[in-house]
Amino acid sequence: MSLVEQVVADRAALDQALLAAHAAKDRSSLVTLYAEAAAGAPEAQAFYLTHAFVFALESGDIRAPDLRAQLVALGAEAAA
Repeated sequence: MSLVEQVVADRAALDQALLAAHAAKDRSSLVTLYAEAAAGAPEAQAFYLTHAFVFALESGDIRAPDLRAQLVALGAEAAA
């Protein structure tokens, strides 16, 4: 399998995992999966980190401050 094929397959698996976590309303998994998606997609990093941050806030996840700090560093969130 070529590198491009592997990236596409990995992305498809991540998308399926996101859909399953949404269906199960598994907020902890959503935080993890969106943060993982952000790491693998520099062009959409702020989009995915925002989703991870929102789900972290909704669920009281301890990763929320770190996710917010990453958004601030990207310029996608205002510094307090």
